[in-house]
Amino acid sequence: MLWRYAVLFVGGVLLKPRLCLCFFLTLALAGCAFDVVHVTQIPAQLEPARGPANAFLLENDVQVDLGTGFSRQLRTGTRWESIGRIDKGDVYRTRDQVLTVEASHVHEAYIVVRSDKLVGFYLPVEKTFSPLPQPATLAMKAVP
Repeated sequence: MLWRYAVLFVGGVLLKPRLCLCFFLTLALAGCAFDVVHVTQIPAQLEPARGPANAFLLENDVQVDLGTGFSRQLRTGTRWESIGRIDKGDVYRTRDQVLTVEASHVHEAYIVVRSDKLVGFYLPVEKTFSPLPQPATLAMKAVP
């Protein structure tokens, strides 16, 4: 019953109860984070690499469209080391550049390669695979 007599004093103006409710709802909704763009994630079990890790150098820059409105560039000369395998391909990470997958949230990412093609990303924190809308061909040079 008291809410009927409630008023809000904002910037020298008294607001009526209905306007108070609208004001507070607007503030509450403005503070909420929405998952407007998301990354497709498929659960993936990483099998760690056995023995010495396979590695390669990337011979050309590769621009990757993530399908989220964001893109990433894999730089020439980065060394990628195999850390294991998932059912979608071999998982590689690098220490030469920071790689993330971005949408409404930012995820640490490793590349997933099958037959010299980048097919997606392994997200180690989430333990998921994020496929690319279009696989990208990689020019790779094997290194010991």
